[in-house]
This record gives sequence, C-alpha cells and structure tokens, in this order.
Amino acid sequence: QVQLVESGGGSVQAGGSLRLSCAASGHIFIFNYYSMGWFRQAPGKEREEVARIRSAGSTNYADSVKGRFTISRDNPENTLWLQMNSLKIEDTAMYYCAAEGPECIGGYCYWGQGTQVTVSS
Repeated sequence: QVQLVESGGGSVQAGGSLRLSCAASGHIFIFNYYSMGWFRQAPGKEREEVARIRSAGSTNYADSVKGRFTISRDNPENTLWLQMNSLKIEDTAMYYCAAEGPECIGGYCYWGQGTQVTVSS
C-alpha cells in the first residue's frame, strides 16, 4: 500500500508561482520504481493529467502547462514536486499526485487527497 500526501497549494494572483509537493510512503515501497504524476480537476471539468515523470526521469506535460510547470522528484526523500510559474486563472483546480507501480493495472492506482490551487486576477 502506498500513501501520498500533497501540500503547497494556496491562493495566488495570476502571474505568481506555487510549488506543490507530494510525500510518498508505504510498506515495502520503493519510490524510484514508480512513475509519478500530477493531475488536476476543476469544478465541472474532467480530471486532467498535468505532468508525469517516469522512474528513469523522463517527463511529459500537458500542452496547457508546457513551459510554465516543472515536475521533479527526489528519490531518496520519496518526494514529488510540481513547480508552477506564470500561473493563470484557468490553473485553478484541485491538484492530486498519483503513483503508478508494477502492481498497478491500467495506469495510476495510488492517489493523494489533493491540494487546492486558486489563481485570481
């Protein structure tokens, strides 16, 4: 079992920055074996994958955040980060981290509880 706990959300004005973190833990959990991702969901909208980082370190980003968001991981600290710069009002959402490991079938199977990001004008 894997536990994921997000933090770092908050309210910020458009153009500002936030850094989200996700602390991962679990019994017999080897963080660097897992692909990790950040998702977001705004009210009335479908959940969107924002960024992904694989165990080897390669990354992918949604077009809407390319050049503004950076996903990174600290394997010894079992921590995932999402640096968000040049925030826009449309980035407002609940942000979730997720983990995909060898035991997962069909994609991510571990999710955090989420952290709210609100961007205002």
